[in-house]
Amino acid sequence: MTSNLVDAQFIKEKSINVQIGYGLSAPNNSIDGTVDDGFFIQGELVLKVASWIEFRPYAGIILTNSKGKDLDGKPTDEKAVSKAFLLGGKARVRAPIPWVAPYLEIGIGTSIGKFETFTALDKINKSGLIYHIPISIGLELGRNNNFDLGFSYYLQPSVEQYAGAFAVGITFPLN
Repeated sequence: MTSNLVDAQFIKEKSINVQIGYGLSAPNNSIDGTVDDGFFIQGELVLKVASWIEFRPYAGIILTNSKGKDLDGKPTDEKAVSKAFLLGGKARVRAPIPWVAPYLEIGIGTSIGKFETFTALDKINKSGLIYHIPISIGLELGRNNNFDLGFSYYLQPSVEQYAGAFAVGITFPLN
C-alpha cells in the first residue's frame, strides 16, 4: 500500500516564470481619470497540477510615479503612487491549447512599501504592509506555451487604489 502512495504526485511539473512590464497605478475614486505609470517585474514558481490549472507563488516589484497630469494631459492634484514589493500566491486556470492558451488568475498576497492615494475623496499616505488581491488575464504563446502576454492587477482596498502592469514573460522548466 505504501508503494502506491509514494508514486502519487500532486505537482506534475515545476518551472520559473519571469515577467517584466509597464507598471500602472490608479485611484479607486478618481474624478479626473488619473493613471500613474512606472515599472513592473515579477518572478513566479509555476507548479503545474494539471494541463489546465497551476499554482503560482510570486514575488515582484511595482514602482509608479505621479506626473501631475490626467489621461488627457491636463494638470491634476490626483495621484496613486505605489512603490512596493509584492509577495503572494495565485491560481491560474488556462485553456490547454498549444500556441495560444488564454488564462485567468486570482489569488491573495501582500504589498510591502509606500502608497499614496490623493483624490477629492481620499487622502492616504501609508507605508508598511497591506494585503492585495491579484487578478490577471492573458495569453500563453508558443508551441509549449512558454511565452506570456497579459495584464496583471493588484487590487489594494486598504489604500483605495489598484496597481498593475501590461507585462511580457518567459517560462523556464525546472528538471
